[in-house]
Amino acid sequence: MAPVYPKFDVTQSGHLQVSSIHSIYWEECGTPTGVPIVYLHGGPGGGIDDTDRQYFDPAHYRSVLFDQRGSGRSTPHASLEENTTWHLVGDIEKLREHLNVDKWLVFGGSWGSTLALAYAESHPDRCLGLIVRGIFTLRREELLWYYQQGANFIFPDYFEAYRNAIPEAERGDLMEAYYKRLTNDDDEDEQLKCADAWSRWEVSTSKLIVDPAYIAKADDPEWALAFARIECHYFVNGGWMRDGQLVGDAPKIKHLPITIIQGRYDVVCPAKTSWDLYQALGGAANKNVDYRLVGDAGHSAHETTIEEALMDAVEKYKSIKP
Repeated sequence: MAPVYPKFDVTQSGHLQVSSIHSIYWEECGTPTGVPIVYLHGGPGGGIDDTDRQYFDPAHYRSVLFDQRGSGRSTPHASLEENTTWHLVGDIEKLREHLNVDKWLVFGGSWGSTLALAYAESHPDRCLGLIVRGIFTLRREELLWYYQQGANFIFPDYFEAYRNAIPEAERGDLMEAYYKRLTNDDDEDEQLKCADAWSRWEVSTSKLIVDPAYIAKADDPEWALAFARIECHYFVNGGWMRDGQLVGDAPKIKHLPITIIQGRYDVVCPAKTSWDLYQALGGAANKNVDYRLVGDAGHSAHETTIEEALMDAVEKYKSIKP
């Protein structure tokens, strides 16, 4: 198992104006002549963290990380205008062209895996391969499992606070009820209360063993608001794609080297989705695909065995040439 790399500095960073409204923050690390790899963060709305760059050997990779529209240091903060899956796919291409990258590896977990698949299926000729974790494809069944009924059978205590933020009369469609409140800028108190409840539900259930320190991420109201607003915006709109599109279009990328890493006990993005994707890519018959079901982990990239699997994959992909 390869270790996570010690902290290292960003080599260059900036903001790229990707529309008349949105400017995205980006940073580049490692060696300028290295194999390019782009990191796609989760959420949507989560933003990048300083530890995210530590997956990539700075002596080998030219790693690129960025905050998606409305997230992190991108502006305007928490904005939903012109913020869809396909806007983000376009932003990845704009950033690739801005940095004069011909092709790159694509690395993403959770929502980052969704965006990685959407990008790769749209631009397979620009991808050297994919490393994806905690697979989420935005199908309606996946959303209902986690945000309406399913995951609550496993985490009833944490679900109660998420459910109780919504009046009983509106609990038949919790995502829609949250969306109404998270987008109501005239009631900031209600907006922040719902952002806290939505975000706290997710961070509470992301690890196999509940981690109070991880739950504390939701204590930051600025982070929670962007995270909850943008997630809910994407989910009530089905990602602006037909249901099942990313799994259905998976054959478009089955020629690429792809590593799928999935926690067996992932409650946020259950293993069925990763299995459906694996089968759509050809399953065991496709030697380009490496499917790793990690038997003692949940959803978070920061669980030890998931992190080990990610690092092993990034090390294996050192053999890929641009």
